[in-house]
Amino acid sequence: MNRLFVVRKPIFRSSNGYMNHLKWKYNTKKIGFSGTLDPFATGCLIVATGQYTKLFNYLDKTPKTYRATLWLGASSPTLDIEQITQIMDIKPFSKEHIEQTLASFKGELTYYPPQFCAKKVDGVASYKNARDGKSTELKSITSIIYDISLLNYNHPFVHFEATVSEGTYIRSLGELIANKLGVNGALSSLERLKEGRFVFEYEKALDPLNFISIPRNEYLGDIQDIELGKKLLLSNFSNQKDGLYLVTTPDFFSIIEIQNEEINYKINRMPLFKGDINV
Repeated sequence: MNRLFVVRKPIFRSSNGYMNHLKWKYNTKKIGFSGTLDPFATGCLIVATGQYTKLFNYLDKTPKTYRATLWLGASSPTLDIEQITQIMDIKPFSKEHIEQTLASFKGELTYYPPQFCAKKVDGVASYKNARDGKSTELKSITSIIYDISLLNYNHPFVHFEATVSEGTYIRSLGELIANKLGVNGALSSLERLKEGRFVFEYEKALDPLNFISIPRNEYLGDIQDIELGKKLLLSNFSNQKDGLYLVTTPDFFSIIEIQNEEINYKINRMPLFKGDINV
């Protein structure tokens, strides 16, 4: 079964561990997901089964929108509620000050990922070192905060929504917001609402072609050449410029790359979406 859909990952389940439940639910052995959510986080998680698991790198998944709650005065090495070590009683801020602080983060933001993250250095994930009390030298990253707004301020909890570029660490954003306010802070809740146009719609099966923005190209030769994975001639394409292209046949689609007059298959003979077989 080839299926692309969005699940709402429950709280306190790892993204990878939740796949075991979905394997059973959809009676499939081959399943994968894109964009890991922390165990304490919930929300939109893109999942695919069968051959559609090869499509993750080609899907439009940005920008991403999150809803989070920042607990002011809470200290945590994980920057979330999984390891709260201290809670300080702090004075309330004005709502206007909170709004101004959040707004100041719009635009490009350069920062260091949290130590409790999956980035690997010398083959070891940073969170594994952190669990052993070791620090990992992580390189700074740059994210784009497209929009950020206050939803509610009920001291000491700041509820906000942010639309960000792919790869943004919302836990780090929460820490930076707290630091700018002059206090410690940790996320007490985190929900991913959207990944590009992907939203949770009760695990409805999706047509991958609606979520791939690669331009289409027309093959003017024998269409079976593509379906059989044969060597393709540049002269048989309507668009012969270098780049990635989507090519469809009556039953399949392929992603090919034209580069220096050479044609390579990136993905071939991918079954077209024929509707949700579970309906």
